[in-house]
Amino acid sequence: MIDIKRIKADKEKIEKALSKRMGECSLDEIVRLDDEKLKLQQALEKLQQLRNINSKKIARLKSNNEDISDLVLETKSIGEKINSIANLLSTIKLELNDKLASLPNIPDDDLVSGGKENNQVLYQFLKKTQFDFLPKDHVELEKNLGLIDYDRGVKLAGQGSWIYTNEGARLEWALLNYCINEHIKDGWNFMLVPHMLNYECGYVAGQFPKFQEEVYWIDNFNDKNGKFLLPTAETALVNLHRNEILDESELPKKYFSYTPCYRREAGSSRKEERGIIRGHQFNKIEMVQFTLPEESDKAFEEMLTKAENLVKGLGLHYQLSKLAAGDCSASMCRTYDVEIWIPSMGIYKEISSVSNCRDYQARRGNIKYKNSITGKSNYINTLNGSGLATSRLLPAILEQFQQLDGSVIVPEVLRKYMGGLEVIESKKKKVLKK
Repeated sequence: MIDIKRIKADKEKIEKALSKRMGECSLDEIVRLDDEKLKLQQALEKLQQLRNINSKKIARLKSNNEDISDLVLETKSIGEKINSIANLLSTIKLELNDKLASLPNIPDDDLVSGGKENNQVLYQFLKKTQFDFLPKDHVELEKNLGLIDYDRGVKLAGQGSWIYTNEGARLEWALLNYCINEHIKDGWNFMLVPHMLNYECGYVAGQFPKFQEEVYWIDNFNDKNGKFLLPTAETALVNLHRNEILDESELPKKYFSYTPCYRREAGSSRKEERGIIRGHQFNKIEMVQFTLPEESDKAFEEMLTKAENLVKGLGLHYQLSKLAAGDCSASMCRTYDVEIWIPSMGIYKEISSVSNCRDYQARRGNIKYKNSITGKSNYINTLNGSGLATSRLLPAILEQFQQLDGSVIVPEVLRKYMGGLEVIESKKKKVLKK
């Protein structure tokens, strides 16, 4: 949520910045509502003071057996005005809060306007795999090697579902273990969070109310008393310190969590959405950091480096893209995507988005820290990043490391998690070898 004081102090600049991601933007109504709120608050305070003065007068006159009837009527009238203004003030506050909550974060100054068409590729790591044979796509490889069972996944849960089988399950689990151990090695705190969250978690993360229809609700759909399945572990992790004031010496706090992610969106019949590239449930490890505002940019670079190093460790070709303002999620002021190359599709697919929210989520969740010098409580900065989305890594590994005979080389860093297995071969080939 954007600070209303900041909006009123620099309205035109913020309107211009927001227009980079949402088109024409006017904050006039928000300013008007806040002005109205302040006037009502002042009027309410004056009437409350007057009522208190009258109450003391009534008590004094009553003790002296003097007539208080006129004063009682006047005080009663003041009370009615107070109730009327209080009700109006409550309505104004709700309307103002709703409008503020619907605003996206202010994009950083260096972000260009527009959507994904204006994203900027910063650099690429390694060269694209060159094949001297006709390569297979990941869906064919998964079926030939017995790694994914699509038919039974659909039978169990419908379109956009699959089952990891045999070496496929082991490879996915190896990727998760690899990422988890690297985060632990770097001193991050491993958390296993609930998958069913309350409405406030979605609100603090900035996903609600605008995107509340995009998640799976367990009960009371669209109700603030309902629960939903998390779309990403960020939604849980960013709420860990909701309504808390942390000591400055505790910062930064670095958390990561493994969870399946549940989303209503799913793969389509389009080539770039085939297989396990996109589905209703997929695996991801998420990083979230709480830090001081002045350390925010440094934390962003740290998390981006971590995400890239995980992909580099696997030996995969990827590119790093800086997102345009309109392609960043609503809560983020800047985002860099680590995008993996999928040869059969001829495109790059995001496997990590590293984002800085600055104080946007902290204001929604009332997450603060106490300044060690001033003793004042200030809003914290939050950042998040995938580390990594393993369900998209698997197709990239299969396609980039496939061999002429249809086998796939297991990245060296994963072999210890797969009992030393170096190459995934088809069952038929294994039988012939015997």
